[in-house]
Amino acid sequence: MSKVVIVDDEMLARSIVKEYLEKHPQLELAAECGDGFEGVKAIQQYQPDLIFLDIQMPKINGFEMLELIEQPPAVIFTTAFDEYAIKAFEAHAIDYLLKPFDQERFDKAVAKWMDQKPSAIEKTTQELLETASHSPSQSQRVVVKNGSKIKIIPARDIFYLEAADDFVKIHTQEGYFLKNKTMSHFEQTLDEQQFVRSHRSYIINIQQITRIDPYEKDGHVAVLRTGAKVPVSRSGYGKLKAILGI
Repeated sequence: MSKVVIVDDEMLARSIVKEYLEKHPQLELAAECGDGFEGVKAIQQYQPDLIFLDIQMPKINGFEMLELIEQPPAVIFTTAFDEYAIKAFEAHAIDYLLKPFDQERFDKAVAKWMDQKPSAIEKTTQELLETASHSPSQSQRVVVKNGSKIKIIPARDIFYLEAADDFVKIHTQEGYFLKNKTMSHFEQTLDEQQFVRSHRSYIINIQQITRIDPYEKDGHVAVLRTGAKVPVSRSGYGKLKAILGI
């Protein structure tokens, strides 16, 4: 018996998936959730083998929800229409159900999941998340897990980012939050007109810079509005000069 969780903000969509699941006695519905916050809690609690996940939801979208789960289960995405997401699915061969879908299409998606090896599912899910993170909507905010709470950080509220082993520290007015991503990930996804990789271990929100001072040999340091001093390498200084027009 495999456990299933449904995450969709539309009650009708959830009821349709539940109805179609009745034809699959090997699948047990562990929980149904109306948003991504509930989804994270249910997945942690029930450790499902498969989730049916809507992409476009209020609060946090389906991709952001998956990012908050350390080891995401297998996913069959459901969506009304999301051109970017569909391109990502096609590129990584992960199945999705385009609403409205019928029992036959649902059954094919379930069969496809059952035929895949766990290692292949994990790899394609991670590839999908990485691809999806480059969509314009994903560059406007960062979703982090802070203990048992989920926090949405608008990009404009980020002062700077700092490498911290396998995590990145996201510094804000409220302190810093950890995200299990790389500096390269943020360099590629955040707006390059607003965030600059000033150093191998730092990315700065240029709106926060008050001045740039010389610091040892060819180095510099950016002084932010908060008084924080962020290292600037030689190459980082070149990037900052170009974007700031100095």
